[in-house]
Amino acid sequence: MQRYRILHLTTYCFEAPVRLDAHALRLRPREGHELRIESSSLRITPPAQLRWHRDAEDNSVAIASFSEPTVQLLIESELVVQQYHQAPLDFLVDDEALHFPFRYSDEDLLLLAPYRQRPGASPAPLLTHWVAALVQPGERIETYALLERINARIHASLRYQRREEPGVQTPEHTLRGGSGSCRDFATLFLGAARLLGFAARFVSGYLHDPAAAAAAGSTHAWAEVYLPGAGWKGFDPTIGALAGPHHMAVAVAREPKAVPPVAGSFVGPSGSTLSVGVWVTELEARP
Repeated sequence: MQRYRILHLTTYCFEAPVRLDAHALRLRPREGHELRIESSSLRITPPAQLRWHRDAEDNSVAIASFSEPTVQLLIESELVVQQYHQAPLDFLVDDEALHFPFRYSDEDLLLLAPYRQRPGASPAPLLTHWVAALVQPGERIETYALLERINARIHASLRYQRREEPGVQTPEHTLRGGSGSCRDFATLFLGAARLLGFAARFVSGYLHDPAAAAAAGSTHAWAEVYLPGAGWKGFDPTIGALAGPHHMAVAVAREPKAVPPVAGSFVGPSGSTLSVGVWVTELEARP
């Protein structure tokens, strides 16, 4: 078991006093047999009334409501989590899904249909060509090996570029430009996996990077694919590896635009600045 401290600081500064509408906060990691929250605190300025609920994807969402005008919004989330996901390769895929292509069961197809929808009304030609090159005609390949091939190809052939501006590039944009952020790479992985018939979803969360543990970072993004017998397995094309003990998922969704860490609006003069800092540090394991 590993323990991590996660500090996520979001600051909006406005040019004049504004009235804040309700904001949706997705900052609390998804708990389960692989991850437990040891402690958590959420400090908001100006003071806010919080209402918690689970959305349709079972993500934990806090709705912050405000009653007074302000020139600054400060959201500070601090957590200590226990991570038990130490062996990401320790899983078994059902025999019928060991090799590609395979067919999901009728029951799974009903549940997974939204996660298999291909990007756009008709697949983009550049993405289609890129995916076609991943599997040779008549090639017999293990399902996991194919997904790992997609993951490795994105990591090796595209240049990571941190982007501060909101939004996500389309897979075509990322392939054409040859670079993207973690959320762009995750979206490309989704598009490729869905073209091949897999059920895939977007994941937003945190990554502990030992090489940059002392530096301010940002939230991280990767993708998950549903494999019969193994469940949802995470693939991180930014680092070219399976999601494992250094990954802490906060929210999952069919599309990346559905799970921003902080989402809301304000009424007042236009003009604001945003700064975000994320620090993930490893703590000593408790006896």
